[in-house]
Amino acid sequence: MFNTLSSSILPCLSEKYPRKVQFIFRQQIQPWHPSSTLCHEAGAAVLRLEPDKFWDFSKVLFDHQKEFFDVNVVKETRNETYRRLAKLASEVGVDEGEVYGLLEIADKPGDDGSLNTGNGVTSDVKVMVKVNRLMGVHVTPTVLFNGVVENSISSSFTGDQWQAWLDENVK
Repeated sequence: MFNTLSSSILPCLSEKYPRKVQFIFRQQIQPWHPSSTLCHEAGAAVLRLEPDKFWDFSKVLFDHQKEFFDVNVVKETRNETYRRLAKLASEVGVDEGEVYGLLEIADKPGDDGSLNTGNGVTSDVKVMVKVNRLMGVHVTPTVLFNGVVENSISSSFTGDQWQAWLDENVK
């Protein structure tokens, strides 16, 4: 769906439906895909450092998504996966070291002795999860139209199907 939206739909939204459609892309972590949390954290790091490069980073990440599927990360540490994600961010001009700095998990307890210290984007991820729960988002993709979950749209929607749906629903 990301590629269809990027190539077929988003470029024409403002032209075809001026001031009628606002597109909001929200990250949705899928806990049954454990490495998706790490990928979403990398997206949050890019958003924090250079928000204007988030969409480009998302495109690169979708292009490389199989590299982060379970069988391809199972033998590396979490920080090793973060290093690879930070390197991907550098492909769109975001500083690799700064991204990794936000993602890295310490290997020592926090000053207060805490063992689940999180990383530099943990608070961002908590907000993402809370917002999506409040909106009724549980799976991806989930499309909302006028704030209501639109179950007729699926990940297999083609550009033509999107156009037809928009033509029928945007007044």
